Amino acid sequence: MDQARSTISKIFNGEPHSYTRFNLTQNMEGDNSQVEMKLSSDMDEEVGGNGVGDHLNHNSNRKPYVAQKLGRTPKNLCFMAAATLLIFIIGYLIGFLVHRKKEVAPTCATSVSTCQEPPVHETGAAPLMDWDDVRKLFADKISPSKFESVFSEFTSADHRAGSVGDKALANKVITKFKAYGMDTWSDEHFVKVQDPPASGYNKFVFKGTEQRPTGFLSYSATGKVNGTVLYAYYGQESDLRVLRDKNINLTGRILLVRAGKISFAEKVANAAKMNAAAVLIYPDPSDYAIEGTTQLFGHVHMGSGDPYTPGFPSFNHTQFPPVKSSGLPEILAQTITAAMGTSILRELGGQNAPETWGGMNRLGDESDLITLEVNNVLVEKEIHNVFGVVKGFVDADRYVVIGAQRDAWGPGFASSTVGTSVLVELARSISDMMKNDGFKPRRSIVFASWSAGEYGSVGATEWLEGYLTSLNMKAFSYINLDGVVGGRNGFKVAASPLMHSLIEGALKKVSTLNKAVSLSTQFGRDNWESNVYEDLKMDNAAYPFLAFSGIPSVSFRFTPGNSEYPFFGTMLDTREKLNSLTSNDVARLAEIASQFAGHIALRLVHDHVLGMNLTRYNDMIRTHVYQINNRVKDVRRMQPQLLPKDLTMQWFFSASGTYGRAARQLAEDVTNSNLDDIEMCRIINDRIMAVERNFLSPYVSPRESPFRHILLGSGPHTLKALSSHLDALKADSPGADTDLFRNQFALATWTVQGCANSLAGDIWSLAFMET
Repeated sequence: MDQARSTISKIFNGEPHSYTRFNLTQNMEGDNSQVEMKLSSDMDEEVGGNGVGDHLNHNSNRKPYVAQKLGRTPKNLCFMAAATLLIFIIGYLIGFLVHRKKEVAPTCATSVSTCQEPPVHETGAAPLMDWDDVRKLFADKISPSKFESVFSEFTSADHRAGSVGDKALANKVITKFKAYGMDTWSDEHFVKVQDPPASGYNKFVFKGTEQRPTGFLSYSATGKVNGTVLYAYYGQESDLRVLRDKNINLTGRILLVRAGKISFAEKVANAAKMNAAAVLIYPDPSDYAIEGTTQLFGHVHMGSGDPYTPGFPSFNHTQFPPVKSSGLPEILAQTITAAMGTSILRELGGQNAPETWGGMNRLGDESDLITLEVNNVLVEKEIHNVFGVVKGFVDADRYVVIGAQRDAWGPGFASSTVGTSVLVELARSISDMMKNDGFKPRRSIVFASWSAGEYGSVGATEWLEGYLTSLNMKAFSYINLDGVVGGRNGFKVAASPLMHSLIEGALKKVSTLNKAVSLSTQFGRDNWESNVYEDLKMDNAAYPFLAFSGIPSVSFRFTPGNSEYPFFGTMLDTREKLNSLTSNDVARLAEIASQFAGHIALRLVHDHVLGMNLTRYNDMIRTHVYQINNRVKDVRRMQPQLLPKDLTMQWFFSASGTYGRAARQLAEDVTNSNLDDIEMCRIINDRIMAVERNFLSPYVSPRESPFRHILLGSGPHTLKALSSHLDALKADSPGADTDLFRNQFALATWTVQGCANSLAGDIWSLAFMET
């Protein structure tokens, strides 16, 4: 790890910048922000030890030195007049020469504010290429023909995490990066994963028939259980509530659930909450157009990263005591084939399934006995993440990370090969722009190839945990390339609300297979947030960047339409299968995916100010405040004894309002500030970068609740959990706890207030946010 840290330090710590220090102030009447400049160390050395020279000391009674030496004689007066005239002439000549040489200042290219040819002054910034030129230059570098050879080079039949095939691909990636002239490095982790038994097998016995599925779910509990089958649709919380409302006891039952809708881990976690004994997951033919004997692979860790080093990195020399993630299930879980699942379903007795679930299925009764045995084994694997970087010319220590999973359960063409190919082509194109076309990004771009993605973004999460204190201060965005091509008839984007403006811009500028039509026109249909946007889910590799590290993230993909690519997590994820779903347009779709990712990344490193949507989170906070306030009123009406009279929403309202004012003020500071100045841009960008990070609750442990984001995370600290807790109080549920709710409510309130305080900037600016 020390070697990795040293490498990162060498890469990003170049020559120190000569900056000036600025203080942003605003008057109480809401006038435009002022800029007060104080020169740095050079001036400080010339003044006294307290930073104030005698010539600025208004309390001094001593006469100026010149006044002591010179009297007001006619000779001296003539000398002074001549000197004054000479100085005036010299100054005039210097001003004339500077005016003759002055070049036209570049226009600030940023999605947040626009400068119209401001006065030129020397800043030391890299020459700014016009954004339209950057976009066109990049578009010319990417073509479908280049992807054909890259696909062939990175296609592998066996590259499971830690395998020889995985390491071979890692070497190919880093060799490519070096060939492009990039600085490269790698880090290794020793992680614990669960694999199927090397000798033996997992099995279940239903009504005398034994089945031995070869698919498996990593991190399942192991052992043997007996119980009766209960059909639970997709295993969502709403599905289990339907069963509970039918007075069906789920305790000790073995749930049979369909794959889809939510992750495997969420299905198992929901079942465990209802005291089920085990979960069997199968791909229903109505959802998955795959063969009945196709095996499914996945994991059931309700989290990401190595679950045996939760919250800290799995480097070999980190000697932590044995510990397990709270997201590891304590019940058995196993995937079965579609044929196995439908066979069980046909033989179930009991009452009919709800009509809303479709079909003529029954739920199962006490006679539907089944025995499940899971014998997975825990193994330690050495994995490698590899990196390349193109360094910026102004803020080299600020960077966007673009990453792709490299491993797969089987061939993994859609899950990993396409994403890795897009990653390599992006690196080649941008490096070539800098080497041959004069493109000079203001900030850096890190290209990352992750291992152990199939086990729950293990490689990426371990990297985040290993360098968390550095990354959440310097990495301003993450772009995920996993599974970017899974079809051609649909397009989906999941992202931090801060990135909505960047996404909208890319959708409008990037063309579809029909070059005359943009992604926005074809898929957004005048409302991209309704037709394209979706929530970022826990099993997405971008999720830990956002919810664990507080780094604004985006993930996107082409889909077959309203369904999902059916071969993820199977041994059938091959190029042939993907070609059949895309009409052999995989290379062209990979080109479009590269254009979309590249547009966002280049915009982030080109513009003076990060083009984040600063007020977007304000709408989300206000919605939660409204929902929580209504639920508090409901509880007081239906269970008046539960909430004390001194519990007030006043502070929550105040925190929400303060955040909104702070967000708007920062947007105004961006608009009214001199964005040609390097240090001014850096100060503003650091405030923007802090927005996402400050939504991570400081009151919960990363080990116990790693996804600490109060709006997009997971756990009792989130605003969504507060609403759910109030629902439980209203229903007088056994798990509801008034004191626990009050504690969570207070901490959530102050987290929002803390976000507002940070957004306001300097500590002396906070007073202006209170009104």
